[in-house]
Amino acid sequence: MPWLWSCVLLLLLFHISTAIDTYPHQYYHNDLTTFQHLLCDQCPPGEYVKHDCTVDQKTQCTPCPSHHYADTWNSNHECQFCSAVCKELQYVKQECNGTHNRVCECMKGHYLHLEFCDSHTQCPPGFGVAQLGTPDSDTVCKKCPKGTFSDVTSASAACQKHRDCEKLGLKTKNKGDSESDAQCEEKTPEYTPNCDLDVTLCEEALFRFSVNVPNWLTILAQGLPGAKVMAQQLSRIKQSYNPEDQPFYLFKLWKEQNKAQYPLFHFIQGIEVCEKGVLKHVRNLNLTVKDLTDLMQSLHGKKIEKEDIENTVKTCDPPKQILKLLNLFRNKNEGNTLKILNLLKTRQLKKPLRRRMKKLKLFLNSDSMYRMHQKFVENIVNQAQPDKLNSS
Repeated sequence: MPWLWSCVLLLLLFHISTAIDTYPHQYYHNDLTTFQHLLCDQCPPGEYVKHDCTVDQKTQCTPCPSHHYADTWNSNHECQFCSAVCKELQYVKQECNGTHNRVCECMKGHYLHLEFCDSHTQCPPGFGVAQLGTPDSDTVCKKCPKGTFSDVTSASAACQKHRDCEKLGLKTKNKGDSESDAQCEEKTPEYTPNCDLDVTLCEEALFRFSVNVPNWLTILAQGLPGAKVMAQQLSRIKQSYNPEDQPFYLFKLWKEQNKAQYPLFHFIQGIEVCEKGVLKHVRNLNLTVKDLTDLMQSLHGKKIEKEDIENTVKTCDPPKQILKLLNLFRNKNEGNTLKILNLLKTRQLKKPLRRRMKKLKLFLNSDSMYRMHQKFVENIVNQAQPDKLNSS
């Protein structure tokens, strides 16, 4: 009756399954001596079964030997061998012990990919890190959404919000995109008390003096602080201008390149005193547009348009109006303001303006200006010496 044995076998398996579920840390053992089915205790993690239980004795457990482990309750008669071997670019996160196999992990900046440690992906500009890489997973990059940017190649940098120029009290020059931040600039009011000049009269006078120093242009380029004028730019200046004008145009180019840092340098001793002296000679004149037009017409060279004169009156406060117009005239004619003033025809000017312009010429050619120039040359030569030593 085969069907009867099948039923008995099914009942036995059900009984075993129920017993194991009821006693999770026990196992069935068939005692070959008594032919009894015994329910034995399992061994805890870190141990294995040395002897199964009998009718008279409980299960005998013993600790796993060196380099072996058992990480669960078990009925095994031997522990598992610690087989894990750390590969290249991995380190041992947890050494083998009685309850755990050796655990290896990829070094920082790497993740496990097809059994080897690969470097985490670096998100390119325009993309930010949406999820940092781990020892088991790569970096997740995401394109920077509108209003954010990333200008670096990085495995850790997220997209940043664009600078809000309005909140900073500035106006937006460039809105920015996914790879660059917004650029801000100062708001220019309709009337600006500080009227910008690319080069002031004092600065121009300082760089118009003749210098009896060999290779003065090269020394000047080396001695000026901040970002240096490149050799190619220096060569272009030499090709484009007369030797007497080259120091001035070198300074003008250098100042433009260092526009943001220039107010912090303070490398020209006495320049502030000179600027105050210049303003002293041009303030309190109460000049009209006609007066300024007459002054510009008295200069030898290409004339300044009336529209430029009117705009200068709108954008510059009275003491700066003459200085701004002289600046515009010099740039339009690529001239030398000191020489322009020396050739000024003053007969058609009002008497107060005529006197002030004569005094301004004398001031810019005074002994005090020459002494300031000598100190400046000495300072530049001293600053350039370390560069010479380094290049030699």
